[in-house]
Amino acid sequence: MEPVRIILSGLWVATMLTYLLGDVLRIFAGHATPGEIDGQPMSQAMWLLIAVIMLVPILMVVLSLIVPYPLIRWLSIGVAILVIIFNLIGLPYVGAYDNFLIIVSFVFNALVIWYAWQWA
Repeated sequence: MEPVRIILSGLWVATMLTYLLGDVLRIFAGHATPGEIDGQPMSQAMWLLIAVIMLVPILMVVLSLIVPYPLIRWLSIGVAILVIIFNLIGLPYVGAYDNFLIIVSFVFNALVIWYAWQWA
């Protein structure tokens, strides 16, 4: 297996763990109210949308290992760019820890883009 595939997969794992760490810290910091986001009650459709969004990095872990080159190269670049844009829309977040972790996720996504771009 090509080393770039393993690196990309690992970067997606790191990205997902960074998001999960932010979620855990948000709960412990008291910045999360069960059943609500930004003070608004959530519907099942909204929870499903959130689940789909959070599944993207998890899917990329697997796809990085099984999708043929060059498709995975361009898919990695495109998804990483979309994830960065999605997270930029939410800035700034309530806690300094959250903003820090989003910046860390930007670094991981930039590395995904760089490694995929350099892949020949």
